[in-house]
Amino acid sequence: MSGHNPWEQAKQQLAKASEHLQLDPLLHAHLAEPERIIEVSLPFKRDNGDVHTVKGYRVQHNSHHGPYKGGLRYHPDVSMDEVKALAFWMTMKNAIIDVPFGGGKGGITIDPKTLSEGELERLTRLFTRRLAHTLGPDRDIPAPDVNTNSKIMAWIADEYSQIVGKHTPGVITGKPIEHGGSEGRTEATGLGGSYALLEVVKRKGLKPQDLTVAIQGFGNVGYYVAYFLQKQGFKIVALSDSKGGYLYTGRCRIN
Repeated sequence: MSGHNPWEQAKQQLAKASEHLQLDPLLHAHLAEPERIIEVSLPFKRDNGDVHTVKGYRVQHNSHHGPYKGGLRYHPDVSMDEVKALAFWMTMKNAIIDVPFGGGKGGITIDPKTLSEGELERLTRLFTRRLAHTLGPDRDIPAPDVNTNSKIMAWIADEYSQIVGKHTPGVITGKPIEHGGSEGRTEATGLGGSYALLEVVKRKGLKPQDLTVAIQGFGNVGYYVAYFLQKQGFKIVALSDSKGGYLYTGRCRIN
C-alpha cells in the first residue's frame, strides 16, 4: 500500500462515519485504536546456514463481537500501519455481516517466494510460537491472506497444538480439508467478492452482459472472482499479477 498511510485512511473513515452516525464518543475511542498490538522479531536459519531476521505483526483490533478474526499475510511491504488498518476493516466487516467475530490481522515482512519450503516452515512455526499465548479458538483465530495458504495454516495449527498439548484445529481457518478444513474455503473470498459486485450491479440497474471487468491480482482471490463473474455473464478483459498483465479485446475464458 505505497503512496499513502492505510491506518490514517482507516481513522479518517471512522471519523467520517462517527460524525454521520453521531457515534458515542466512548465507542469511537474504543474503535479508534487497537486493543492489542504485537510486534515480534523472527530470526531464522536459511538453508545455507545464514541467519536472517524479519519482523512479524499481529494486531487485535476489537473483540466486542467475539474472538479476533483475520488473515496472516507474508509480503515485503507488510508494516504495522497496514496491519492496523486491515484489522480495523476486519472489525467493520464482521460487524456489518453480523458474524460472531471481532477484527484482527497479522503478517511477516518477507517475500515467501525467496524462501525454500523448509525455510518457510521454520519461519512460520517460529511466528506461531511467538504468538501462541495470544491465539486460541476463543481468543484469536488467524486465516490465510496474501501469499499464505492451507499448507502454512496446517503448520500453524500443528505448532500451536504442540504448544498447548492437545489437538486444536480451531485455532486457525483455511486448513487443508484432510486436517479439519472446510469445503469451499479456497474459493470463498473470490465468490463473496463476486456476490458483492452482483448486488451493486443489481441496485444500479445494470446488466452483467453489458459490463467489462479488469482484475488486478490473479492469485487465489483474483482467479475465483474472474471465474465466478464470467459465469454470471461479465466480460473479463484484463488480468494482472506481480509478473505482468494481459489485455484481451474479446472475452477471456477462465477455466
